[in-house]
Amino acid sequence: MRHTAEIDRDRAFTAKLGDRGLFPHLAPLVYVNHAGISPPSRPVRLAMTALLDDYAAQGAAAYPAWHAQRLRLREKLGRLIGAATAGDDIALVQSTTRGLTDIALCFPWRPRDRVILFEGEFPANVTPWQRAAAIFGLEVVFLPLGGFADGSGAGLARLEGELERGARLVAVSAVQFQTGLRMPLAEIGALCRAHGAELCVDAVQAIGATPVDVEAAGVDYLACGGHKWLMGLEGTGFLYIRRERLPSLRPAVAGWLSHEDAVSFLLQGPGKLRYDRPIRQRADFVEGGNLNAAGFAGLEAAVDLILQIGVERIHEHANRFLDPLEEALRERGWESLRPTDPALRGCSLGVRPPGGASVVELYRELTRLGIACAIPDGVLRFSPHWPNALDEWEQVLLSADEALGRIATG
Repeated sequence: MRHTAEIDRDRAFTAKLGDRGLFPHLAPLVYVNHAGISPPSRPVRLAMTALLDDYAAQGAAAYPAWHAQRLRLREKLGRLIGAATAGDDIALVQSTTRGLTDIALCFPWRPRDRVILFEGEFPANVTPWQRAAAIFGLEVVFLPLGGFADGSGAGLARLEGELERGARLVAVSAVQFQTGLRMPLAEIGALCRAHGAELCVDAVQAIGATPVDVEAAGVDYLACGGHKWLMGLEGTGFLYIRRERLPSLRPAVAGWLSHEDAVSFLLQGPGKLRYDRPIRQRADFVEGGNLNAAGFAGLEAAVDLILQIGVERIHEHANRFLDPLEEALRERGWESLRPTDPALRGCSLGVRPPGGASVVELYRELTRLGIACAIPDGVLRFSPHWPNALDEWEQVLLSADEALGRIATG
């Protein structure tokens, strides 16, 4: 059996900006697809192996130690988003979609309540609200994203106009997945509070690389997957619920582990099996069954590295990578979708190639040249993280030039 001290020693890694030494298996020449799926670092892989080794040796007796690990993880995730009661307001879920669906199903809707969404959002922050609308008889309103990135204030003015007509909830991404636009959450949150609406945030394109403070922004609910900027694995994520909102939620997604004192009947002898125990008044009531234990062991190792560096430093580092890349691409006739105001930037650069070149073909050529990127809805997206060296942008540019040349010559 591996003891906790041995596992902790395995985790004694140092994360350094611009150093991918903790990713020895990473094959691409330059990996700039962290907005898609991040590759697991060596500490993440070792943490998962440690859990598997422990369960292989002990079976069920390994559970208490790894249950305690998940309590630590909740606290660290709470710190990462500035939650006032770090840990108690955090539930572990399998994905952003799962967390948003939980809120959509548990929210105390009334028929004809209005939900405000934004055009261009990733479907994970649309489908749950559409399904809630179909189930509970809600009205879904879509607002354009125009006026948020240009400094005009038109986007906020448009939102306020809709809120004045009445709305129960506004659902928005902290960072838009195509353009890297960092939404003004504090201003949106203030408008929601002024008009009696609640704010739900899809934060999967932010947490781990772009600062988010749920207290400062007045966020009521926040969902985030673990496989992008948090650099964990698919099948992991978390949900934040502001404590004041818990009493009004309906536990529509509760399971056997959602009850107070849920497991005593397994540990304390006869007479403890009951079905009338109350549902917990904590965010983790949505954890109705067993969790992805190995995935969350890995996620803690990834979060440890991010906390070690600091999200503000990661955000600055990623944008120092993107600044010269964007400038050089613009000079070559590429169209940049990145906001001009640095305060409105996440950590992605979305671009369109010159001359109407096929983005799909360009993506294929870049992949062959060792540049890992993405093409969400026809936008070529580069998304660096803390392991990217600042001079790697030069290789991305050279490869983009070569890829365009290959396309042009057939």
